Order: sequence, then C-alpha cells, then structure tokens
Amino acid sequence: MAKRTRRSGYGLPVILAIGVHVVALLMTILRLPESEPEPSSSSVVQATLVSDVTATDQAQYAQASRARNAQRQAEEEAQRQAEADAAAAQEAAAEAEAQQQAAAEQAQAEAEREAAAQQAQAEAERRQQAADQAAAERQQAETERQQQAQAREQAEAARQQQAEAREQAEAQAAEQKRQEEAAEEQRQEEAAEKQRQEEAAEKQRQAEAAEKKRQEEAAKAAAAAAAEDALADSIANEQERIAGAEQANQASNNFINLVKRAVEDRWHPPAADGLMAQVRVRLGPSGELLAATITRSSGNPAFDRSATQAVEAAAPFRELRQLDAGLQRKFRDFNLKFTPGDVQ
Repeated sequence: MAKRTRRSGYGLPVILAIGVHVVALLMTILRLPESEPEPSSSSVVQATLVSDVTATDQAQYAQASRARNAQRQAEEEAQRQAEADAAAAQEAAAEAEAQQQAAAEQAQAEAEREAAAQQAQAEAERRQQAADQAAAERQQAETERQQQAQAREQAEAARQQQAEAREQAEAQAAEQKRQEEAAEEQRQEEAAEKQRQEEAAEKQRQAEAAEKKRQEEAAKAAAAAAAEDALADSIANEQERIAGAEQANQASNNFINLVKRAVEDRWHPPAADGLMAQVRVRLGPSGELLAATITRSSGNPAFDRSATQAVEAAAPFRELRQLDAGLQRKFRDFNLKFTPGDVQ
C-alpha cells in the first residue's frame, strides 16, 4: 500500500512533461512558412516573379523570418529542453521508482528479516519452552521415579520387618511348642515311670506274697519235718544257738550298716523336705544287685530316682559272701528307707 502511494506522487510531473512536449510539437507543426515555395525545377516554363515588394517589406519579411527562425529555434530548444526535462523527469521518476522499489524491497526484506528474526526468536522461544517443558517433565519423571524407588524401598523394608516379625513369631511359637512338647513328654515319661513303678510294685507285692506263701508253706513243711529233730536237739544245742544268734545278729548289723554307708555316699537327693521313699533291694548270691524298686513313693519322681540310682551306684555288695548261708538268704532281700539326709 505504501509503495503504490509513492508512485502516484511522481505521476503528476511525468504528465506535465509529456504535456509540454506535446505543446511544443503542435507549435512546430502549426508555425508559419518562412518563404514562398519555389517552383519545381522540372517545370518547362520558367518565369521570373517580379516582386512588387519593396526593400522595406523585404527587410520586414527578413526580420519576420529571422524572428520565426529564432522562435522556431527557441521552440525547438524548448522542445529539446522539454524532452530532456521529460526524459530527466522520466529518468528521475524511473530512478525514484527504482529507489522506491529498492526501498520497498529493502523494507520488505527488512520486514522479512524482522519477521524471520521474530519467527526465529519465536521458534527459539518455542524450542526453549519445549526444552524447559521437557526438562520439567524429565525432572518430574525423575522425582516420580525417586518417589517410586523410595516407596519400593519403604515397602521392601516394611516387608522385611514383617518377615522378620513373622519369623520371630514363628520361632517363638516353635520354641513354645517345643517347650510344651518337652513338658508333655516329661509328663508322659513321669506318668509312664509312675505306672512302671506301680506295676513293678504290684509285681513285687505279688512276688512277695507268693514268696511269703511259699516260704510259709516251706517253713511249715520244714517245721513239721524238723520239729522232731529240733525237739531232740533243743536241749543239747541251746547255748550254741544262743551264741550263734548273737554272732549272726552282729554280722547282720555290720552288713546293713555297710550297705547304708555305701548308699549314703552315692546319694545326691534334690532339695526337698518332708519326703520319704522306700526302696526294696534284691541281691544275688555274690552280692550283685538284681533289682532296686520303689515300694513306697515320695510323690516326687526325681527324689525316687535319686534313691534307686544311689543303690545302683553302691552295688555290688560283696560283703554278703562273708555271712553264713542262712544270713545270706535273709539279707538278699531287704528294704531301705530314704529321708532327706538319712538312709535307714
């Protein structure tokens, strides 16, 4: 729009120059003739025109002709000047138009450069914004990744704590179960031991009853068989029997005291007061231990076991062989009573 306005400003001088040129051309065409036309030399008849014009008229004509020539020259000069001015004006207009076009092109190029610069700046700003946005997104992604990693670490730590707590609880439960099983096993062993002792005591009582019955029957038979011999020998052997009885009694007391001391030396009872256990001791012919069974329990399995273990540790009792045959039979089966600090 600005370029079109500048061109319209140069149009008026160009029109004026063209108008001057046209006027000069018309004046040249319409100017007066300088002299009379001469007859063609090809004419057959030649005649000499006798002019009735005077010298004054000729002078005037000559002056008018010079004036016309001068006017024509002036017009021609004016025409040439007008043409030159028109050409100059046209050249100036062309130059101005070229300058205007160049200025317009320069302005357009400047505008294009400015637009390109603005576009480049906008592109740079857009790229910077994109880079900033990408950096912000990367930062946000990194933050989210770190948060996720931290959350995973916390979850893993919580899982490990739960696993450790579960393992500890399982270990405690297993230990408690093991203790309960051990206690149950101990109770079962004690019950079984008590049952064994009761069964052994029952067997012992039955055996003792059978042995007693057998001994009673044997004694009755022996008494019946020996009654006659005893009666015959009673008077003769009275003092001998009294002396033998005293000697046997002394030997038996010595043997029992030896057994008690040996058992007491090897007895390590648990700390307990007011308890008492009775152990039946059965020996072989050479004093070896055949059995040591509880005939009367103290109610404390540990105390009962310590009594039987003391008898087993003190055996064998080889001193039994030093007694007479009758005393040996008597002391192959006897009872020991265990109380805290004493064996009777």
